[in-house]
Amino acid sequence: MAAPLSRFPYSVFKQNQFQYKQILIFSCTDRFSRYRNFTTQQEKYKIFNKTIKNILTYTIFLSGFGYTVYKWKDSICSRFGSLANFIPTIHAKSINLVDINHNRDKYNFIADVVELSAPAVVNIEIKDNKRFDFFTGKPVTASNGSGFIVQSDGLILTNAHVVVNKPNTVVKVRLYDGTTYTGIVEDVDMHRDLATVRINKTNLPVMKLGSSATLRPGEFVIAIGSPLALSNTITSGIISSVNRQSEELGLYNNQMGYIQTDAAITFGNSGGPLVNLNGEAIGINAMKVTAGICFAIPIDHAKEFLKKAEMRRKGKGAQATLDIPKNRYLGVTMLSLTPILLSELQQKLEGIPQNVRNGVLICKVIVGSPAHLGGLQLGDIITSVNGEPVMNALNIYKAIETSKVLSMTVVRKMQVLQLKVELEDT
Repeated sequence: MAAPLSRFPYSVFKQNQFQYKQILIFSCTDRFSRYRNFTTQQEKYKIFNKTIKNILTYTIFLSGFGYTVYKWKDSICSRFGSLANFIPTIHAKSINLVDINHNRDKYNFIADVVELSAPAVVNIEIKDNKRFDFFTGKPVTASNGSGFIVQSDGLILTNAHVVVNKPNTVVKVRLYDGTTYTGIVEDVDMHRDLATVRINKTNLPVMKLGSSATLRPGEFVIAIGSPLALSNTITSGIISSVNRQSEELGLYNNQMGYIQTDAAITFGNSGGPLVNLNGEAIGINAMKVTAGICFAIPIDHAKEFLKKAEMRRKGKGAQATLDIPKNRYLGVTMLSLTPILLSELQQKLEGIPQNVRNGVLICKVIVGSPAHLGGLQLGDIITSVNGEPVMNALNIYKAIETSKVLSMTVVRKMQVLQLKVELEDT
């Protein structure tokens, strides 16, 4: 029976009769489908039985485990509690919010130095007894500068050019609290540009004196003074050079090294202290060349000057003899222009012709002085005097000694001027 049945589909495919092929395929497909469904149902049944067994097994196991844990919970907790003592405790890092409320107290170190040093700084005004203010009737201010108290009995240190060589004048000293006293010039060293002034006042705050021998380039410094008569003005900067020789600045009348700083020093700062961050005076502000180039006299020279002045006072009484040479009064502060300094000024400042190769720069002109009356101004460059070329300030000093009238060639903002200055005898 099986053989004829097997030959039947072969004969159908061989004769390529489509209708018979369809009957065979559909009948076989239906038969195979029923067989496949039967197989799938058996597999599903087996899987279902297996799943039920697994669920029952896990349920029994978890129930037993849960009962055991519940029964022995106290013992387990005690065991794990003792074990936890050996485990290090880890804490999360706390986040601190930025607190800026105390930055003023932490970082305002300059303000701390000023608070300590400023009470010992004074403003010095030079009053002209021959010239009076039109509205107030009081003597006009011929010049002003600064100084600082070095002894509590009223001794003040300042620059010599602030208080001397000004005829018919009176020195007025204004203290930190605003009170004003008349000062008496006691000792003067014109070569080092130092002087002492005494006022009739005791129990004054004293400026601490440091040492200029230990200074370093780049060290922070503070200049305190009265620029343009504005008392207790503060500027700060660093030390650019600790020993700028006077020859480099064209100052041939002394053998001294200056402190160069970029702390602003201008008209009226002269004589005030240059202070370090310990609140100690390490220099006396002397002159400004241009912005960022200013100079101060080292405090070690001032200490030597004060020591000699004290010896003179002990030997000659309360008031020492003034060491002021008799000469003619011009009324300017000068700076010799070395080739290097002149080149720097021509690069930084406008109005200096490139053909200027020598001369003296006018750094300060005293109001009412012969230089002021003769037409000299701040920033002028004197290139010749009385027909002789000016190479440095020494040429001006020699001309002052030999003649009372100076004929000057002056360069001012790209202009060449001819001025005549009549000197005063002091």
